[in-house]
Amino acid sequence: MSKSSTSSQGSLTCGLDRAAKENKPTTIVVFGASGDLAKKKTFPALFHLYQRKLLPSRLSIIGYARTHMSPEEFHKRVTSTFASDADKSSVEGFLKLCTYVSGKYDVAEDFQALRTEIEKGEHALECSGSSDRVRVYYLALPPSVFVDVATQIKHNVYDGSCTNRVVIEKPFGHDLESSRKLSTDIGALFDEAEVFRIDHYLGKEMVKNILTLRFANVFYEAVWNRHYISNIQITFKEPFGTEGRGGYFDQFGMIRDVMQNHLLQVLSIVAMNQPKSLGAEDVRDRKTEVLRRILPIQLEDTFLGQYVASADGSKPGYKDDETVPQDSITPTFAQCVLHVDNDRWRGVPWVIKAGKALNEAKMLIRIQYKDMPNALFPNLARNELVLQVSPKESMYIKTIVKEPGLSTKLAMSELDLSYKTRYHNVNIPDAYATLILDVLNGDHSNFVRSDELDEAWRIFTPL
Repeated sequence: MSKSSTSSQGSLTCGLDRAAKENKPTTIVVFGASGDLAKKKTFPALFHLYQRKLLPSRLSIIGYARTHMSPEEFHKRVTSTFASDADKSSVEGFLKLCTYVSGKYDVAEDFQALRTEIEKGEHALECSGSSDRVRVYYLALPPSVFVDVATQIKHNVYDGSCTNRVVIEKPFGHDLESSRKLSTDIGALFDEAEVFRIDHYLGKEMVKNILTLRFANVFYEAVWNRHYISNIQITFKEPFGTEGRGGYFDQFGMIRDVMQNHLLQVLSIVAMNQPKSLGAEDVRDRKTEVLRRILPIQLEDTFLGQYVASADGSKPGYKDDETVPQDSITPTFAQCVLHVDNDRWRGVPWVIKAGKALNEAKMLIRIQYKDMPNALFPNLARNELVLQVSPKESMYIKTIVKEPGLSTKLAMSELDLSYKTRYHNVNIPDAYATLILDVLNGDHSNFVRSDELDEAWRIFTPL
């Protein structure tokens, strides 16, 4: 007799409200609070969690940046990207939690003032000196100031008598050497258990669903190997170009910006062997194990390109962006073939593709199976399992069926699970809300460990 679906669902949702239930006095400091990332992602994600009562009630949120802002100006910026129909009382309640401190990123006195503001908030929460306190330092900042800010936090804000968590945004370096230096510098200041390296693709619904899909369904895992799979394609497409931000993009390019982190993380989850448990370290051990078996990319397995102006001239080319150097060879499109040298995947090509200014916005994983080994039905299209990560979460299996009626013709059809249709009453949260909740719950499962990062750069640095 099968177990009820209710118990299965309960095991998946268990612990999501842990931080709210434990209700430890928590301070979240958002560095770079005047920037676009904080405005568009961090604060809306926090508000999403607040609306769903997944934040501790004993909470203080402090924005920190160089920009001078009054409390009213700060609150206006915090709410500037909230939905226009957001509940007014919820917005007012959330803003009561938010304060702002202006300061530089390399001045000790400014960070001491920040510490005073943190302690003031903790005193108001009646938890001064308590070991139950949690402090989260979210670095919504460019990588050039990571180490400066982390150093100031450790020397002037860090409190060893409570729990401290540091959240770092990508990019984590620009090659193997710089990544190792960053890891060494951060590692000299904080324990690995205190560091949360965000790759927001690990918070996306369909990516988080891969482990369940693979290891909770016997028929998928049984054919998840080189004996049945011909190739796997992971594709990322954006319909827009740099649009005046080419100067920033040109420093990184599509390989550093998307492939080395987002797509390689997705690959590691699709390719990994079953972990011993769903514990964070067991999952990350398996991901790292896969990355160690990937051979460094060869130039002959790579195709690079830049987008040019549209034929009618309505859309500019990459080098038409005034912020892009005219001699730039930075790729806006890249396709690479990777090989995982282990018993499960040996001989199976992994094709990863990413580009800007393409025909649509889409990120998907396409698993293409081998041809049928008999001639009963010759010349058939191959079966495929497709997971669409964005923009519309879905999965479908391309399968051969007989056309209905008297006909004996065969046709390709799809067994389709569209989340919007199947789960139309469920609000799928933004990836940042999911990951911030993981930080508050102390769960590292969906964050990049330093050895994962090292292996990822080993693979891509030759390019």
